[in-house]
Amino acid sequence: MRIKKELVEKIASEIVRNLLEKELILWDDRPEKLKAIVNDIIIEDLMVEDRLNEEVKLLLESKTKDYERSMMDFGRVFQMVKAKLARERGLIL
Repeated sequence: MRIKKELVEKIASEIVRNLLEKELILWDDRPEKLKAIVNDIIIEDLMVEDRLNEEVKLLLESKTKDYERSMMDFGRVFQMVKAKLARERGLIL
């Protein structure tokens, strides 16, 4: 995850504050509970790319010798595979 936890918490806080102040949602519980929910949603979304990166690394590690033999650039292949998987899964990175 490229964004610090503290920044995610601040973003979640601002989102909740704006939603409640502008009365864009109805929320009868404590605002802190909604902030925690929004925070978890943001973190989960940010973790999608991290999980995809790990999956691509594992996939390519099994094929590394093939890429070394053909002299392909691992970084370029990594980005190509990552982009393909993201497209296939409908992920927005």
